[in-house]
Amino acid sequence: MWSVALSSEFSPARTRLALLALALGGFAIGSTEFVAMGLLPNIAHDLLPSLYATSPTDANAQAGWAISAYALGVVVGAPTIAAFAARLPRKKLLLWLLVAFTLGTVASALAPTFPLVLLARFISALPHGAYFGIASLVAASLMGPGKRGQGVAFVLSGLTIANVIGVPLITWLGQLHGWRAAYLVVAGIFALTFVAVALLVPWQAGDPRATMANELKAFGRLQVWLALLIGAIGFGGFFAVYTYISPIVTTVTGLSESSVPLVLILIGIGMTVGNLIGGWLADRSIERGMLFFFALLLVGLAALFFTAATLPGLLVSVFVIAGSCSALSPTIQTRLMDVAHDSQSIAAALNHSALNIANASGAFLGGLTIAAGFGYLSPILVGIVLCVAGIVLAVVSFSIDRSRIRRGVDTGVVHAQHAPPVPID
Repeated sequence: MWSVALSSEFSPARTRLALLALALGGFAIGSTEFVAMGLLPNIAHDLLPSLYATSPTDANAQAGWAISAYALGVVVGAPTIAAFAARLPRKKLLLWLLVAFTLGTVASALAPTFPLVLLARFISALPHGAYFGIASLVAASLMGPGKRGQGVAFVLSGLTIANVIGVPLITWLGQLHGWRAAYLVVAGIFALTFVAVALLVPWQAGDPRATMANELKAFGRLQVWLALLIGAIGFGGFFAVYTYISPIVTTVTGLSESSVPLVLILIGIGMTVGNLIGGWLADRSIERGMLFFFALLLVGLAALFFTAATLPGLLVSVFVIAGSCSALSPTIQTRLMDVAHDSQSIAAALNHSALNIANASGAFLGGLTIAAGFGYLSPILVGIVLCVAGIVLAVVSFSIDRSRIRRGVDTGVVHAQHAPPVPID
């Protein structure tokens, strides 16, 4: 039995339930990754009380390290776990990753000091990229040939829906009962996901052709590095803004703290819409989709910089920024899978390493400008610079493909949906 036949082996209802179980994992990951954005002042007040008493701005900037610590955990964990575990049965691997998520998130909630919270956030992030990578491969098999981008987008839809429902609600809960209670709720969602995956996702073997050496060959390909840089740099424009959205809303726009969850809901709606469009377009033209959404991101960032002091400007701009960035994610991941040849497991996971380098760098650079006294609008300028760099890298990458085609040279792009099938039990 082959993976390409998996979508026809199960009823449409069974397939949808399996996809929903995988997306629930994305929902939990989106909650644990992004809930800190809305609770940043609460975390700073609780864990850095002395600094917060003298300078809330500096305390918020330092609390942003918790976001960077999580992002760095993703960067380390994604390629490491994917390379070592590519041959393991995929469902078994997903279940172990969910156990690690649950325990790491509980540790984040219970750690008593700021350094220990940073460590817990780093550890809890290690399974992030591997989960999305393996879940995306399983979802692509469930969706069937020619729908790889949509399979990736379906798994990512859990993350985007988390920003519509999970993050705002958990943020509200954290504002009422403390940020630690928020993370305990997230741990409960991970535990629920474990049960759902165990019951609903069909057994699927790992890639029998995968070896550590084969997976690591991806790092020897120029286009893989360019695709990683596109995500790591270009996507940083989103995180430079999103990390500090709470103080932007309350300080720049002048809204109350209770308005932050509502803005997060709008961001989540934008991410959900963008993800669905991005997955659809990734199956048609990765180049057009990537360049279009980068240009749209640039427009949204510029609009936010000039209009953030007004409510309509804030709402429209953050919706455009969230939608364009979310649409970029499946296009970048599909590009990575195209240029990685047979290193599919590590390619599917590396996208999340790249995006979380963007998360760490965007949060860090935005925090530097705030700490330097340039105000809460300054991270938007950081975002604009990073977005422009991402556009340049994308143009260079696609130009190399076209140049090689004109010279009759193999571009090195192998579409993953046409790769040899993976046997399943």
